[in-house]
Amino acid sequence: MRIIDTSKIEETVYDLALSACVSVTPECEEKMRTAESVENNPLSLFALKNMNENFNVANKTGLPVCQDTGIACVMLSIGQDVYFTGKLLSDAIYDGVKRAYSDGAFRKSVLDPITRENTGDNTPAMIYTEIVSGDKVTVEFLPKGFGSENMSKIYMLTPADGVDGVIDKIVETVKNSGSKPCPPVYVGVGIGGTFDKCAYLAKKALTRPIGSKNPREDVSKIEEEALKRINELNIGAQGFGGKTTALGVSVEVMPTHIAGLPVAVNIQCHCVRAKKAVI
Repeated sequence: MRIIDTSKIEETVYDLALSACVSVTPECEEKMRTAESVENNPLSLFALKNMNENFNVANKTGLPVCQDTGIACVMLSIGQDVYFTGKLLSDAIYDGVKRAYSDGAFRKSVLDPITRENTGDNTPAMIYTEIVSGDKVTVEFLPKGFGSENMSKIYMLTPADGVDGVIDKIVETVKNSGSKPCPPVYVGVGIGGTFDKCAYLAKKALTRPIGSKNPREDVSKIEEEALKRINELNIGAQGFGGKTTALGVSVEVMPTHIAGLPVAVNIQCHCVRAKKAVI
């Protein structure tokens, strides 16, 4: 058994949040530079140049890479040999978020859904946990803006819809989103599980490096075909048209009920800001 005081979790969340809100992932930056280098649509090229320059400015100044620093999504993979001491785990995560959004002067966007009263500190964070083997804790931080989150969808397909139906819904979701999620987008997809579990899988997929492939060949083929068809939509950067509508598609799967085929499509804008640490 390994004992971890939750103050360590708080500090890790704090560090990840400060870093994530001011910088995109290396894979995102590489894909965006590539998109700029191959684009020949003048308006889309103008947009890509400005977005890439925005990355540079954020890196140099430490300012947020996007004004929407999102709702804090924190994913924990907890080794079953870990024992936590100190404050409640959720409180430690919330406190890390509170401090980071205050110290970083990040926009606080979380509020009550009914009264619309702001909580004032960007909490509660959305916490997801998985129990795994070992004595380590992996913490992943994803600040999720809602220009893209609002474009996300869950579909309860029938088994008869099959793989073709799944790909159709992935492409349809991006097509119907148009320019609203600030493309080029990153598309996370969950297939299987239940209504709620497939949504988690889709969000988890967004923490994967852009361009990574699902280890299952049949699933990676879904990723490839969906990305190909999305980029044929000619939505392009910021909806101006062009070659790159999506930077990547990542799919996560798990078994489901014999009567169902749940599919969730979680859209991420061009600012892919997932950060990870292992304790």
